[in-house]
Amino acid sequence: MGMPTLSHRQKPGLLEHPALWDTEARVLGDDAQDGSTVDQLASFSAAIVNVRWATTAVSLVLVSSSLLRPDWPTIVATLAVLGNTIYRSVHPLVYTGSPADQILLLLEVTLFWVILAVTGFWQSPLVIASTAVLVVAGFAGGFRLALRIGAATTISLTIVGFTVTEWTTVRMSESIQWSTLLLLTAVIAGYGRRISGEASRRHSATLDRVSQLTDANTLLFKLHRLAQTLPASLDQQEVLDSSLVKLRGLLDFDRALILLLEEVDRTWVVAKQQALGLSGTLDPATLPDGGRQALATWRTIYVPDLGADRPGLHPSSRSGLFAPLTARNRLIGLVAVETHRPGHYEERDRRALQGFIEPMALAIDNARWFRRLRRVSVDEERSRIARDLHDRIGQSLASLGFDVDRLVRRHGSGKEIGADLQLLREGVRAVTSEVRDALYDLRADVAEDKDLEQTVGEFADRLAQRSDLRIDVDAEASGRLPLLQEREMWRIAQEALINVERHASATSVTVTWRCDGERAALDIVDDGRGMTELNAGRIDSYGIVGMRERANSIGAGFEITSKPGEGTTVRCYLNQT
Repeated sequence: MGMPTLSHRQKPGLLEHPALWDTEARVLGDDAQDGSTVDQLASFSAAIVNVRWATTAVSLVLVSSSLLRPDWPTIVATLAVLGNTIYRSVHPLVYTGSPADQILLLLEVTLFWVILAVTGFWQSPLVIASTAVLVVAGFAGGFRLALRIGAATTISLTIVGFTVTEWTTVRMSESIQWSTLLLLTAVIAGYGRRISGEASRRHSATLDRVSQLTDANTLLFKLHRLAQTLPASLDQQEVLDSSLVKLRGLLDFDRALILLLEEVDRTWVVAKQQALGLSGTLDPATLPDGGRQALATWRTIYVPDLGADRPGLHPSSRSGLFAPLTARNRLIGLVAVETHRPGHYEERDRRALQGFIEPMALAIDNARWFRRLRRVSVDEERSRIARDLHDRIGQSLASLGFDVDRLVRRHGSGKEIGADLQLLREGVRAVTSEVRDALYDLRADVAEDKDLEQTVGEFADRLAQRSDLRIDVDAEASGRLPLLQEREMWRIAQEALINVERHASATSVTVTWRCDGERAALDIVDDGRGMTELNAGRIDSYGIVGMRERANSIGAGFEITSKPGEGTTVRCYLNQT
């Protein structure tokens, strides 16, 4: 028999971390001030140095004839330009938008204004050097700052120049040309800042997004690995123990607590703790502020400053994470981890815990429900055992009782009872054998060192010996299911075989078992009389209800097909992928 092909539609749970999926930040305008302390000129430092030296070199060429006269004001001004260029090459101007930086920029503008004023205003051979300060202004503050400085410089130079010198058409033409050149320099510098700034911001946003996505990828991969290793067992204590171990692999902590809410009496039970010395129940009002806030908001809360004013679960705790456990859209518990190191956790730790508690809460809730169902199953199992004992051993014992009464009467009338005693002895032996078989059937089970193939094989041998059934076991297993799941599959196989023995009037039955550790399929096929619609409706007498409930408890599929005179097939299959 081939492995059944199964398909399951599941709605995947999403880790909602809005910070991981933010769109790129809005690109600020060239004059936007965000109050940051970032040097706006840092990314343009190389360009500014090159502009300073280029304009200084041109100015030295233009002023060379004046240096031969000698013209001392021009010489001093030239030395001032050269000195400023050298100084600012070693100590670049820093501009963060602060008042102090604005004053330094204005002082440099004033220096060049004075240099031009003492060397002939717009006829100065050093006028080209003044363009460097407008380039700096444009790179520092964009269009507005550069245009304001450029306009103030050109207007004031023109007014003062025509006040102290003769007004001529040539001078007016030179004033317009140089003013236009300086303003265009300011515009170009501002536009260059805008282009470079947008590219820088986009690059920074891209790098930031890549960093966030890298963190998200690492987090999701780690959570996926942890979710895969969460216990498939439905035993609550095993789930709690395993969850705490996995939590230790995810976060560093000194003490931990898992509280669970009992829905019946609404009490908070200390289900698992480490290094806290707590037990029994806990009043939520005694929880730290972070724990109460987590329960109130259903969000993971990080408290970086636990202490005397804001105590944690333990007096020595200095920071902690508190996460609510939710399942079925209900609050079922709380996880708290604390450490003696203040400010120890980061935002990524909070996100990691938030992502981990979702599968953890589901595993715990599944275990709690299974525990409740198992209580019901225990009661049903007791009833089934009582019915079996009544149907099999009870009737045999009642028959023996009748035989004993009959022998007593025969003995009282003086009749020979030797042969009847021999028959009674055989009957007692038969009942003893039935009791032994019933106890064996109850004890037979799978274990860590005994898989389903071995358990079914041993049970099939005993069943064949006592019933004359020919039982073939065809098993191929490259892996094992979690113990509790494999145990339920075994009980289904056992119930099906017992039904064949008692009700099918079969001569042979085949048990087929396939398992690869994730998928499993169990078939029990007999050649008996099958089930008619009449007796198929009385499914209680064949234990079908119990088999179906066992399959449902482990998430397995269950099918029965039967036709009168053509036997019955019981199939149970499980797909965990």
